[in-house]
Amino acid sequence: MMPLTLADIGKTEIIKRIGGGEEQKRFLENLGFVPGGEITLVSKIAGNVIVNVKESRVAISEVLAQKIMV
Repeated sequence: MMPLTLADIGKTEIIKRIGGGEEQKRFLENLGFVPGGEITLVSKIAGNVIVNVKESRVAISEVLAQKIMV
């Protein structure tokens, strides 16, 4: 298990766990980041991470991405 920020670009991963406080977990769940879901890292740009999750592209901060374990 590793944080999303260490995943390879273009490789599909399965979300194992979401860390952080309740507010952060709820925010990520509303965006589609749920344990067991598939996620693909598209790119890392200027401290932000762009991912494909549930057939949508989402940009999140590197701090939030570190709370997503794959």
